[in-house]
Amino acid sequence: MRVLGIETSCDETGVAVYDTALDGGDGLLADALYSQVAMHAEYGGVVPELASRDHTRKLLPLIEQVLGEAGMARGDLDGVAYTAGPGLVGALMVGAATAHGMARALGIPALGVHHMEGHLLAPMLERKAPAFPFVALLVSGGHTQLVEVRGLGEYRLLGESVDDAAGEAFDKTAKMLDLPYPGGPRVAALAEQGDPARFRFPRPMTDRPGLDFSFSGLKTHTLTAIRKLDAAGELTEQGRADIARAFEDAVADTLTIKCRRALDQTGLKRLVVAGGVSANVRLRQGLDDACAKRRATAFYPRGRFCTDNGAMIAYVGAKRLAAGERDETGQMQATPRWPLEQLRAPQRAPAAETR
Repeated sequence: MRVLGIETSCDETGVAVYDTALDGGDGLLADALYSQVAMHAEYGGVVPELASRDHTRKLLPLIEQVLGEAGMARGDLDGVAYTAGPGLVGALMVGAATAHGMARALGIPALGVHHMEGHLLAPMLERKAPAFPFVALLVSGGHTQLVEVRGLGEYRLLGESVDDAAGEAFDKTAKMLDLPYPGGPRVAALAEQGDPARFRFPRPMTDRPGLDFSFSGLKTHTLTAIRKLDAAGELTEQGRADIARAFEDAVADTLTIKCRRALDQTGLKRLVVAGGVSANVRLRQGLDDACAKRRATAFYPRGRFCTDNGAMIAYVGAKRLAAGERDETGQMQATPRWPLEQLRAPQRAPAAETR
């Protein structure tokens, strides 16, 4: 089954084609991504109306580009998947309307996909893909969650952030340090120049049992440290780098500690890490070390699939479409808030396919 995947949940337009007949690392036939970062940088963050308009301009040319790279025509498609939520409602509507328009014109099914399920299963696009079951850490600008994954749609929430997500805390720290948008990668880059021994920031909620996260207190602690350096006339470039390093270490250690607990609690030996923050080098080092001590294995998507992309939507859509799921005729989905735990497993397993 050849499925076109469309991602328009926020500020990146992603398109891909996935073929279920070529699972095992070869199913992704083509993918392309257009980022709106340069446009939104002027405003210091995403402007929803501008994001929606840019998706409208870029989506159809990207679809033609990806089909051409895959050596396909529209008539070769067996289904269309699109991000139905969570995300910006206007941006979601662009992808949903385009997907349903194509599906109706071609006489093929369309299906709305959960954005975070896409991130959750993005490592399945790799040749070294994890087998079920596993523990997953979803860590991005809007979400920080630990999930026990038993199969497609079989998810049990183990813990989540009670306030700011880790990626959101990175972005807010970047603003405190007067770093340009997007903030997360800028903080990580500045931290590379920092002295890890100068400051030690708290590792929030690690002194108590449980798998929930909280980063608002760490954000406040970071702001206090910045103000103290500024008052002392020590908020130099090195001072800012030292604070960035202390903040990054605190986030990475906190996430690692919680992942260790989740592996111990479930007894599982596979850890999947996905979402934009999963690209952070210091976090990966901590998680790899933690897994090695437990004879467990950590799995990550390749760099370009850590952030929003069409490939993950095409993959999840292909699996669910192959299992018989589809939107009702004419019923587009655009759900800005959509808890992951509302998802269910397909009623039947995806069918085996040969071409």
